[in-house]
Amino acid sequence: MKPFLRSKLETIQERLLDLESLLAQPDIMADMKAYQALSQEHRQVTPTAGRYARYQQVESDIAAAQDMLSDADMAEMAREEIASGEAELIKLEDELQRLLIPRDPDDARAAFVEIRAGTGGDESALFAGDLCRMYTRFAASQGWRVEIMSESPSEVGGYKEVVLRMEGSTDELGIGVYGKLRFESGGHRVQRVPTTETQGRIHTSACTVAVMPEPDEHQAITLNPADLRIDTFRASGAGGQHINKTDSAVRVVHLPTGLVAECQDGRSQHSNKAKALQVLQARLQEKERSERAAKEAATRKGLIGSGDRSDRIRTYNFPQGRMTDHRINLTLYKLLFIMEGDLGETVQALLHAREEEQLKELELGTS
Repeated sequence: MKPFLRSKLETIQERLLDLESLLAQPDIMADMKAYQALSQEHRQVTPTAGRYARYQQVESDIAAAQDMLSDADMAEMAREEIASGEAELIKLEDELQRLLIPRDPDDARAAFVEIRAGTGGDESALFAGDLCRMYTRFAASQGWRVEIMSESPSEVGGYKEVVLRMEGSTDELGIGVYGKLRFESGGHRVQRVPTTETQGRIHTSACTVAVMPEPDEHQAITLNPADLRIDTFRASGAGGQHINKTDSAVRVVHLPTGLVAECQDGRSQHSNKAKALQVLQARLQEKERSERAAKEAATRKGLIGSGDRSDRIRTYNFPQGRMTDHRINLTLYKLLFIMEGDLGETVQALLHAREEEQLKELELGTS
């Protein structure tokens, strides 16, 4: 194990002992705010300290087994214990590295996934529909709930724009929907022969994807009513008599920034307005985050990129059956499966690449 990792883990072990001592004091409950803060920190450091204690125990077991190698009767058993212990150490070190990485609190949040057709006309709109299906299928495989917040269908199929809300549980590291999909933000390019192409020529078109964490209701940007223009209009598309006869669709314009959000899929003007305001808050928050990321990128460009729409992150090449993520040089020749929602390998590769970046930053910060 690298010295800087061991040093941080020993600090965490010491902190756990301090916290247990503080929480055992009889007067700690007198200050409920302090008690809650200490309890929360205790919950956070306990898994890491526990894993490190196991790591130290395995190291001790290996050392004891090595001492038995000189005994002919025990040597075979000792070699087996050493091999088993070394394999467990590798697994534990990987887990500990991941536990040490500072977590973005947004990683646990639900997310809005916005897919917008770009260059390529009708083919781009069809590709937006394919991406929507891909993400929806992936969400289903994760057990997430998916809701369409707004959609602007294309005349030929697919979407000019669609916004999905995805919600689901977090994994053992506290990573939820946003944490897993955050690196999908950027430009997605498709190369294929459109169904309307009579001469078999390959066309290139593109869509942009923006993944935005759902704002916490206590931290959401406060919207000044004076900064909003709220329009109602008659919803378009299928939906039965109710949706065609009432002005239930809502469009909200944030006048200072020009950002727009609309919703027409709910059964009432009230629910559509609430959904549109949710999306608008997420877009405003994402705008602030993007501006901060752009400033950081001016001094340090991360491997994964800023998540800006202008970043071309991925190519889907149908004639070759491949998907290439340009940020981490990942190429997979199983495009049809990916388009059906098999995104797990790609998502994990991007998460691991980001973790490697964060570990390097962590090491530099302690050196």
